[in-house]
Amino acid sequence: MRLDKYLKVSRLIKRRTIANEACDAGRVLINDKVAKASVNVKAGDIIEIQFGNKSLKVEVLNVQDNVKKDDAREMYREI
Repeated sequence: MRLDKYLKVSRLIKRRTIANEACDAGRVLINDKVAKASVNVKAGDIIEIQFGNKSLKVEVLNVQDNVKKDDAREMYREI
């Protein structure tokens, strides 16, 4: 699954266009490398998102196309 879609489906970022802009600005890292929005995400990847002066680091647990809001937190684990 594409990184921008994963960020939206998992609800780490609210909208796919915002996720796309964050990737283009270099604020999203996968396994300590700057990632483009088109990078494939798989279980076990470490995603780090920089929001201004805050940083969120998560491990991808599973990848699903459609998830209910309550189940979205099961797609990742905060580190």
